[in-house]
Amino acid sequence: MSFRLYWPLIVLLLVVPVVILLWQWRRQGRSVVMPFDHGREGTGFWLRLLLNSASSLPALVLVVVILILAGPTRLKEPEVHRQLTNIEFCVDVSGSMGATMGEGTRYDASMQAIDEFLEARQGDAFGLTFFGNSVMHWVPITTDATAIRFAPPFMAPHVAPPAFGGTEIGKALLACQRRLVETDNGDRMILLVSDGFSSDLSGGKDMEIANQLKGNNIVVYAIHVAENEVPDQIINITSYTGGEAFAAGDVDGLASVFTRIDDMQQAEMERTAADAVDYYTPYAMVGLSLVGLSLICSLGLRYTPW
Repeated sequence: MSFRLYWPLIVLLLVVPVVILLWQWRRQGRSVVMPFDHGREGTGFWLRLLLNSASSLPALVLVVVILILAGPTRLKEPEVHRQLTNIEFCVDVSGSMGATMGEGTRYDASMQAIDEFLEARQGDAFGLTFFGNSVMHWVPITTDATAIRFAPPFMAPHVAPPAFGGTEIGKALLACQRRLVETDNGDRMILLVSDGFSSDLSGGKDMEIANQLKGNNIVVYAIHVAENEVPDQIINITSYTGGEAFAAGDVDGLASVFTRIDDMQQAEMERTAADAVDYYTPYAMVGLSLVGLSLICSLGLRYTPW
C-alpha cells in the first residue's frame, strides 16, 4: 500500500491531529468545588478515560481525512493477456479449387475449415487474401473476423474474375508479406491453402521468398487440398520459415490439419505489470465508523465542569 502524496507532506499534515490529541489527553481542566463539598475528590480515572476517548474521535476523523486526501493506492493483481498472432489466410481461388470435396468443393471445405479455425483462435488478428494469377486482399488484418465469415460466396472459383484462373503462390506470399510487415505487435503467420503447383516458385524462387519471409519473422503453414503430394517448393518454404506443410485430401483431413496447426502454434500468454489503483475503501469505512461513533458520544459523553 502506498500514497500518491509524498510521505514528508503527509507527516507534516498529520502533525495537526496529533497535537490535538496530545492537548486533549494532557490538559488539566479546572475543578469546581461546591459549597457542600469539603471532602477529597476521587480522580475518576475510568470516567476521564471515557470522556477523553470520546473527545479524541474528531481528531481521529481528521487523521483519516488526511490519509484519504493523500491518495491511498495499492497494486492490483497482474493481468494475463493472450499474446496476439497476426494470421493472414492466403486462399487459392483458381479453377481447380472448384473440384468436388465432400458435399461441396475444395474451396467450400477450405472456407468452412477456416471459419472453425477462427472460432478456435479468438483473440488473434486475421486477414484474408484470395489469389490465382492475381491477388486480392479481401479483409485487412483485424480482430473482427465477421467479414471473413461472409466472404465465401463472393470469391468462389466459379464467380472469381478470369484473372484468378491460374495459380501463382509466390506472388501471393509476397503480397501477404507486405500486409504482415505493417503490423507492429504480435507474431506473424501466413496460412496458405492451395491445391496446385506454382511455376513462379521454380528456379530457386522458393528459397528466395522463404529468406524474405523468415527475415520478416513470418511463419508459413501450408495446406495442400488435393490427393497428390505437396510440391517440394511449398515444403521448402514452410520448413525454412518454421512452419509445416500438410496434405488434406478430404473434408475430415482438412479439419484435422487446421486443428493440428492450432495445437502447434499455441498463443503465448503474457503477464502485464501490476498497476497502482486507488484504495479508498478501508479508509472510508474507518472514517464513517468514527464519525458515527462521535455522533453517538456527543449525545451524552461530553466534558462539563459540573
